[in-house]
Amino acid sequence: MIPQTVTVTVPAGGTALTGDLTVPHDARAVVLFAHGSGSSRHSPRNREVAAGLRTAGLGTLLIDLLTEAEEQQDAVTAELRFDIPLLGRRLVGAIDWLARWPATHGLPVALFGASTGAGAALVAAARRPDRVRAVVSRGGRPDLAGDALEAVRAPVLLIVGGRDQQVLRLNEAAAGRLHAPHTLHVVPGATHLFEEPGALDQVTEAARRWCDEQLRTAAD
Repeated sequence: MIPQTVTVTVPAGGTALTGDLTVPHDARAVVLFAHGSGSSRHSPRNREVAAGLRTAGLGTLLIDLLTEAEEQQDAVTAELRFDIPLLGRRLVGAIDWLARWPATHGLPVALFGASTGAGAALVAAARRPDRVRAVVSRGGRPDLAGDALEAVRAPVLLIVGGRDQQVLRLNEAAAGRLHAPHTLHVVPGATHLFEEPGALDQVTEAARRWCDEQLRTAAD
């Protein structure tokens, strides 16, 4: 049976965020998506990855980390997308909300961050080590997490396109600061948005395997 997607309002960081929550029957965990760089819950790339993760029995929550008014402001200034403390607080609020929501209560949480959202995901993981079991970054900026990198306890998967050289260097530097188990996964021939044929499929498969491995390890 195809799981139903419901639009939810998530109180987080002193504001109300809109999200799309999909929880398959007998879901083993829920993956919270953190978008970045002006993207939203309607990001076609993240929605494609989310659909792939749901086939593996994982729930997904894609939320807009900025309100509609903030998105309009950010479209002009591009400042809020780099406000990692703000985005991190809102992700923490969403993690806490998932713990209270009936369909996701008690489920482990994984975080999937793209671009600047990866920095926010790592900040949130550092603040909720008892709830976050895994972190995945797609073409992310983990370096933006700053000192939170050393505090992350959840295993981290950094996925970068092989042709995304600047971001690859930033991920290599961030990986050197992580004390948590971590892996840098390079998709050969892929650029920043993984638009090449089959590139996003590789992202989805790597993320699925990572979540499976970490959930299995946590259950042992």
